[in-house]
Amino acid sequence: MPTRPARRVAPQENDIARGLRRALDTYFRDLDGERPGPLYDMVIAAVELPLLEYILHMVEGNQTLAAELLGMNRNTLRKKMKTYGLL
Repeated sequence: MPTRPARRVAPQENDIARGLRRALDTYFRDLDGERPGPLYDMVIAAVELPLLEYILHMVEGNQTLAAELLGMNRNTLRKKMKTYGLL
């Protein structure tokens, strides 16, 4: 596997972005030369489910408030909840 290009850490980068970079570093290192899977879908699913679970717990299941906090409409939230078996 080729080495990863040097990166600059943008001043606005937060702990979540840094954690994702570390996780990706580990993922590619652990591949040990194997070809990676579909990364975009893998990363989105890995982040989206715990985010939805956390927010829904935080607002005690209030889907309207959860959707507002997540910056999406309630129908989109319900669709995502259905996808992840949260309904």
